[in-house]
Amino acid sequence: MDTTEILQDILEYVDGHITDDLGTELLAAHAGFSTWYFCRIFQWGTGYPVMGYVRNRRLAFAAHELSSGQRILDIALKYGFETHSGFSKAFRRYFGCSPEIYRLHAHCSQPALPSLLCMNKYLIGGILLEPKFVSLPAVKLAGFALKTTSTDGENSKAIPAFWSDYMSDGRMEKLHSESFVKQHDEYGACFPANPESGEFEYVIGVEPKEGTVIPNGYHTCELPCATYAVFSTPPCDASSFVSTIQGVWQYIFNEWFPKSGYEYAPECADFERYDDRCMSESGKVCDIYIPVVKK
Repeated sequence: MDTTEILQDILEYVDGHITDDLGTELLAAHAGFSTWYFCRIFQWGTGYPVMGYVRNRRLAFAAHELSSGQRILDIALKYGFETHSGFSKAFRRYFGCSPEIYRLHAHCSQPALPSLLCMNKYLIGGILLEPKFVSLPAVKLAGFALKTTSTDGENSKAIPAFWSDYMSDGRMEKLHSESFVKQHDEYGACFPANPESGEFEYVIGVEPKEGTVIPNGYHTCELPCATYAVFSTPPCDASSFVSTIQGVWQYIFNEWFPKSGYEYAPECADFERYDDRCMSESGKVCDIYIPVVKK
């Protein structure tokens, strides 16, 4: 075997023993090299320190399992992290957000067997979206709220059903006919989850005019002031609008965050904003606002 073949074998060995007690000396012995030499050729061949690569692969496998409904602590222990907080810190450093936020907004398939030829493509997707950055003051919303949770993927069913009901039961028309409405752009906002119950609030709303009284029956809330990375979804027709939006969310959390130098800003809310560009049957676009801070 040449060096590339040996390193490829090591990458496959790591994936095949991802929940085992992997260490540099064990992997060096498997490769047939001294530890000193192995560490150097591994970093030369892959661009990663040995145990840094192992940790990142464990985090990738753990991210896949977040959608399974298992307790986050159980997933952390499975992949070699001794505590929930230790896992969360490592996850945030790599993915730019907490496991709880990732579970809420994204999912990934089980990591494919790695290939040295594709090493530089692990985190590059089929679309390349660069955000713009904007700082916004606090934004008030008036509309309707849903309490849900990401446990067992409940939110992925509850939120689309919430939108469907809102658009078909007369609430949308009633909201937009109110005199307090400042502008008719709609927000779909996710507020931080309760750390104990995992329950969070999702709000469909519009901006009200400053100082107006909001009638009973409407939910009111405020998006905190924040700096946002704003992603515009690729133009698409109505039949693929939802799947396109979901694809951009996957891109943000699986590909953009890990390489961006930013992380999800704590105690803030993210939202989708639907303006006139969403109204046509073709070329539909919406903006996704992610609150961020520099790492």
